[in-house]
Amino acid sequence: MQYITFNNNHTMPQMGLGVFRVENNDTAKEAVKHAIIKGYRSIDAALIYENEEMVGRGIQEGIAAAGIQRSDLFITSKLWLTHYGKDQVITGYETSLNNLGLDYLDLYLMHWPGTDNTLMIDTWHGMETLYNEGKVKNIGVSNFEIKHLESLKAHASIKPVINQVEFHPYLTQQSLRDYLTTEGIQMESWSPLMNAEILTDDTIQTIADEIGKTPAQVVIRWNIEHGVVTIPKSVTPHRIEENINVFNFSLTSDQIARIDALNEDKRIGPDPLTFNG
Repeated sequence: MQYITFNNNHTMPQMGLGVFRVENNDTAKEAVKHAIIKGYRSIDAALIYENEEMVGRGIQEGIAAAGIQRSDLFITSKLWLTHYGKDQVITGYETSLNNLGLDYLDLYLMHWPGTDNTLMIDTWHGMETLYNEGKVKNIGVSNFEIKHLESLKAHASIKPVINQVEFHPYLTQQSLRDYLTTEGIQMESWSPLMNAEILTDDTIQTIADEIGKTPAQVVIRWNIEHGVVTIPKSVTPHRIEENINVFNFSLTSDQIARIDALNEDKRIGPDPLTFNG
């Protein structure tokens, strides 16, 4: 496993398991447990996914089965818009902690910027309070565009360590990536496999054939090559194992360029400039 370093010098695994759209039942628990046993050290959760309880059980069972400590894992969750506002942040945070059965999170994110700039900034101040009081190890944002980050920059005392956004070969986000690099904010990709849509792309399949890897491994490796943290979701044991097996090969500069050229600025999720829950 490779790690990236945040602007506060803390570190995070460059790959983890996403649990979006996983039922709050044994499927979630077993996926998380299996991932931890197979070497995953990062789990990405969210209050709005409504599965934190079983994800938390999977974390506990995974820790026991893998013979590791809680401190060996990097657990993320996200604040939903219903808990926005400086004074509401602590309630959202403690709700997720209680759901997950944890004493702290390694990373807590504002899930969306929302359409109220004043509320967004006020909420970030609540996130800063969490961090300053030592309740969470790192704070960041999700689905923020440059304009949102510029607003935070003008009013915040703490810079986000990370921005988790939609990123895949059909949405390469070059201007946002360049901005984040300049600002020292790590980029993280959600839905890197586009709900499996990207796996049938001819270019991805051709490159997979060239190097003897699966299309999913090619796309995940492409994320890694770009320095992006990525959290592909799977509940299938062999795919969970396949997805993490991406650190023993590289893509050539030509292969990376061919994948980059697939960009269509195509989103499968909401537009962050208009989405408000």
